[in-house]
Amino acid sequence: PETQRYSALTRRPIFIPSVGNFRQGMLVSVPLHLDTLPGLPNVADLENVLRAYYEGQDLVRVIPAAEEERIEPEALNDTDRLELRVFGKDAYRQAVLVARLDNLGKGASGAAVQNITLMLGLD
Repeated sequence: PETQRYSALTRRPIFIPSVGNFRQGMLVSVPLHLDTLPGLPNVADLENVLRAYYEGQDLVRVIPAAEEERIEPEALNDTDRLELRVFGKDAYRQAVLVARLDNLGKGASGAAVQNITLMLGLD
């Protein structure tokens, strides 16, 4: 519900997890119909908004989507980094947002470390 609320989507987004033979590492895909987004953005607009929003963030990178690029789910294992890519085709008015992250260490222990960091003013 929060994704729909904060992005002003009129319909729920569809989340598509990738499934593979790996212990950790994760790709999360969010397909979008560009016509349903406020302002009717194109694919480049989505990437530019993400890039501007995360500018200066050490742990989040917006990666230009290269054609025929293979995204390895395990590439960010044992890190706190997050990579975002936008794939799409303006002619079809479709896009897919892809996030790559290490899905381990993001639970209660990760939250505790983040809270301690905030309390000590280290963030």
